Amino acid sequence: MLDYTKKLRDEFYKHKDEENAAPMEAYMRNQFPFVGMKSPVRKDVFKQFVKKHGYPEKEQLQEAVKELWRMPERELHYAALGLVDGFLKKLEEKDYELLEYMIVNKSWWDTIDHIAANHAGKLFRLYPHLLETVGMNWRQSDNFWLRRTMILYQLKYKGDTNVELLKDIVEENLGSKEFFINKAIGWALREYAKSDPEWVLNVTTQLALSPLSKREALKNVSSKTIKA
Repeated sequence: MLDYTKKLRDEFYKHKDEENAAPMEAYMRNQFPFVGMKSPVRKDVFKQFVKKHGYPEKEQLQEAVKELWRMPERELHYAALGLVDGFLKKLEEKDYELLEYMIVNKSWWDTIDHIAANHAGKLFRLYPHLLETVGMNWRQSDNFWLRRTMILYQLKYKGDTNVELLKDIVEENLGSKEFFINKAIGWALREYAKSDPEWVLNVTTQLALSPLSKREALKNVSSKTIKA
């Protein structure tokens, strides 16, 4: 184990609180054990740790992240996300492998959504040609978390959203019975409606969205736009 990872783990363990952990685990449907650090405490502990120790060397990022990811407690997975956050401007093409590792292991909506909107979103901005290879593989994957990532990766693109690609990805997932896919479709459209509500309204009219997706998609579309 890297010395850096060990120190970070030990710092988190100092804040173990079983009373806090129980409801946190229940909220996540007991998918993972928790240290019991409430979000403000966890974020502050991580911030102070980085202030004191810095981030690991870029060459050690993958090893550090995977070591944290293999640990059971969910807060340590959040810490791993925080490490990747620190390298967003220095992401390399090959880092898609690390993102894919995080997506398909210890998968749940909390980590997936952060990876999609922040890490995958940044990677595909830096290296748009990866959409034709990595992005296509994720879109066609049997792993619905990879597909959810592709539905959501443009979440922060606003006016830069590739709407035709978004529509294509939505269409690929129509008819899914998976809650996390249908919710993601609605969320992606709802977010883009802040930039172009008429486009989103047209898409919801054209496509056979699930009731969940359609309901979510129209939350940011005014009744005036709908009536028009």
